[in-house]
Amino acid sequence: MLLAVLGYLAVQQACGMIATGAKAVSEGAADVAARFRTGTITTTFIASLPHLVSGGTKLELTAVQATETFTRSDDRRVLFELLPLGTTTSEIRVPVTYRYHVRLDEPWRLTVHDHRCLVRAPPIRPTLPPAIDTAGLEKHSESGWLRFDADERMADLERSLTELLSRRAADPDTIDLVRETCRRRLAEFVRGWLLSEGQWGGDRFRTITVVFADEKVTRPSTLPPTLFEEAD
Repeated sequence: MLLAVLGYLAVQQACGMIATGAKAVSEGAADVAARFRTGTITTTFIASLPHLVSGGTKLELTAVQATETFTRSDDRRVLFELLPLGTTTSEIRVPVTYRYHVRLDEPWRLTVHDHRCLVRAPPIRPTLPPAIDTAGLEKHSESGWLRFDADERMADLERSLTELLSRRAADPDTIDLVRETCRRRLAEFVRGWLLSEGQWGGDRFRTITVVFADEKVTRPSTLPPTLFEEAD
């Protein structure tokens, strides 16, 4: 009889321990989930950025290499524009690397809908100035019959290279060429953060949609996911 009573008490104690443990796990999960409700997920994300990114406020998303060609022609005439002196044409071909980033100190907003994380990120910006590969730079000049300023005109074109390349890097059409790559890279960055917080996959977040601040989107919630959990 005593053995039966002791066995019963042991079972009750074990059940109590299991129940206490289950309650603690449940409360812990609830605490984690509460951090990712709409209204708090952005705060949680911003607070974690210093731990995820060191050495600056820029998150580089992509780098693109290209060979750019710039041509400039200068036509000269004298005697009331009646006598042509010819045209000096200067041309430069230069390998360049364009880099693009978003700033971490600009406004971000993360919202939650079911298992979806919608990220409203700052606009894509070029990292300026672009990196010029001077070793691969090629120059070519042609001068008219009474023109002797080819070297001077070429020097002018070389001095303007940085400005010309910076304009091209910041051109909306150029940014649009890298937009989808940047969107994917940013979604991967957010997924890495969600993984570190135990919030990716399963019954947590399963898709991420990224919208940049310079995009005119009236209903972001209807956009297709940028990144989603792969099926096993």
